[in-house]
Amino acid sequence: MGSSQNLTNTRWRKSSYSGNTGGDCVEVADLGAPGVGVRDPKKPEVGILTVSPEAYAAFVTHVAVK
Repeated sequence: MGSSQNLTNTRWRKSSYSGNTGGDCVEVADLGAPGVGVRDPKKPEVGILTVSPEAYAAFVTHVAVK
């Protein structure tokens, strides 16, 4: 496992398709060298999943087709 980084000033964003009703959504952030961070905004204390930019792009492409 890698070391944790300080995410205090990280700019998280959620999909424009997500409403403000507390539904199921995720937030993403560009973390620079480690890649793209993904988290559950309802439980940010649980942690984040970090994936490579290529893996995130493949994921977005796949779900956009559905």
